[in-house]
Amino acid sequence: MNSTDVIVIGSGIGGLSCAALLARYGLEVTVFESHTIPGGAAQAFERQGFKFDCGPSLYSGLSYSPSVNPLRQVIDAIGVDLPCVNYDTWGCRLPEGDFDTSVGGEQFCEVLAKLRGQDAVNEWRQLQKVMTPLAQAAIALPPAALRLDIGAALTVGKFAPSLAQHATNFLKLTGSFDRIMNGVVRDPFIHNWLNLLCFLLSGLPAAGTNAAEVAFMFADWYRPGVVLDYPIGGSAALVNALVQGLEKHGGQLLLNSHVEQILVEANKAVGVRLRDGREIRARRAVVSNASVWDTLKLLPEGALPRKFFTQRQTIPECDSFMHLHLGIDAQGLPADLACHYIVVNDWELGITAPQNVVLVSIPSILDPSLAPPGKHVIHVYTPGNEPYALWEGMDRRSQEYTQQKRSRAEVMWQALERIIPDIRTRCQITQVGTPLTHERFLRRHRGSYGPAISAASGLFPSHRTPLPGLMCCGDSTFPGIGLPAVAASGMIVANSLASVRQHLTMLEEIL
Repeated sequence: MNSTDVIVIGSGIGGLSCAALLARYGLEVTVFESHTIPGGAAQAFERQGFKFDCGPSLYSGLSYSPSVNPLRQVIDAIGVDLPCVNYDTWGCRLPEGDFDTSVGGEQFCEVLAKLRGQDAVNEWRQLQKVMTPLAQAAIALPPAALRLDIGAALTVGKFAPSLAQHATNFLKLTGSFDRIMNGVVRDPFIHNWLNLLCFLLSGLPAAGTNAAEVAFMFADWYRPGVVLDYPIGGSAALVNALVQGLEKHGGQLLLNSHVEQILVEANKAVGVRLRDGREIRARRAVVSNASVWDTLKLLPEGALPRKFFTQRQTIPECDSFMHLHLGIDAQGLPADLACHYIVVNDWELGITAPQNVVLVSIPSILDPSLAPPGKHVIHVYTPGNEPYALWEGMDRRSQEYTQQKRSRAEVMWQALERIIPDIRTRCQITQVGTPLTHERFLRRHRGSYGPAISAASGLFPSHRTPLPGLMCCGDSTFPGIGLPAVAASGMIVANSLASVRQHLTMLEEIL
């Protein structure tokens, strides 16, 4: 192969969503992935019969159609199955105490009544009342309808009646969520809780999180009958579904194929050069699913205007992760153990403080196939709050690195001991991941969670670039750092390379 219609660099969820939809539209598309397995930050790995998720562990909107989740919309568009198991409750280990909570507004009101009293309950109900029309506005225009050319007048126009109905609320969705929150919330616990949710959505507190992201969450998590989803087979099943859809429609994924450089000729991106020296041409476009910073490194010097290059290069980044992957003996564990736990050590430190928030995922509770009989698989991580600077330049084979891994992992052990007190004696497999692990195996720039672009001060970079033939998707292009955001980014790019007729046909089928 020496040419294809579209080249996609990277097989993260954004890149796979883009490529699979392009193939569904009938374009010849090839995905080049540097790693030996696909999935980017959502990849998975197996050790001794234990199947570990590397990245996302909390999913919603995947088990029904039509769904407001752009990732579910991609899955529907490419015609593949993604069996899920449903649940609605997770555990909290907070400074106020230990309790279970669930999606849906009423159960959280019960928690508030016990922890904070009726005034807090009234505040939450008032916030829900304020957020209801904003949530409806946030889902009035599906990202699946968006494209980057004049054809958007037709695809977006399909939703004109709904958009007109919510027009007065769209302006309120711009800017940061704290403007809305601070107008309603006075209770310190609710304030802290919302900052926590914002941090999990965007890597930033409410003051930096886009109001539309939070409104989308309210639309999804606080609707009647809501449940959370977990793909049977873990994140690997999700990645495999997208790969299946890509290949089903004639697309191709090439692993162990590291893109060394984007080829530029006559001021246009025309293909890529691989590490082994091969050059592959793109007849229509090159789409980078690499981060904004890594994409810049793939371009020859001078390919982009200096001002644009500098603006992109200096985009601030979220911090990195610590990971603890465990395979444990599950004998004698409580029957009511939850799949997920959120641990916050000290609200006063601030929600983004290093090692202050720890997340725990025990997905084999929902899907026993992820672990051998009588065992559980556990993923503990500090979500985007581990400073890369602590690890920068460190030799991964050194004693210093080993000692720091042990030291920085301790907060995760302590969080897990609040749930399973004898956890250290149960472990059959113990693996600690650091920002350097995150950087190396997940191909993350400085191990980062993604851009730390405050909604109060800036917008996410566009999918377009000043270089003709080069487009971008992934977590550097669309607000939010979760799976819905990256899937939406991939859809938008794919739609823009398809005809309006093809795009409209797709919308008719999935919405």
